Amino acid sequence: MKNKSMNYIEVPSLSLEKTKAFFSSVFNWSFTDYGPEYTAFTLDNIDGGFYHSDKASNAALGAALPVFYSDDLNSIKNEICRAGGQITVNIFAFPGGYRFHFREPGGSEFAVWSENYEETQ
Repeated sequence: MKNKSMNYIEVPSLSLEKTKAFFSSVFNWSFTDYGPEYTAFTLDNIDGGFYHSDKASNAALGAALPVFYSDDLNSIKNEICRAGGQITVNIFAFPGGYRFHFREPGGSEFAVWSENYEETQ
């Protein structure tokens, strides 16, 4: 049987420079530029890219929602905010854990989830 797996994702960005700076800062990603309108990344489990667009990905409008995992929601949320990300949906419980949504500085929406969450003051 042939392998059938997702291995690449492409996400729009209003500003590739802001998107690259954000993901480099928070997630330690590196990028390969393919001209001024496209940049690619390679991760352990999936590859992908960001393309320049006048629209951004928004789950509330029906776009797919890429979701990251972290074992410390408070820390990653703080890192995201310090790097210029905007929280769009605060931490909430769902079957299986907790998550929040954020918009990166290039405009597209993502989420982070974890099995555990300790509320801090």
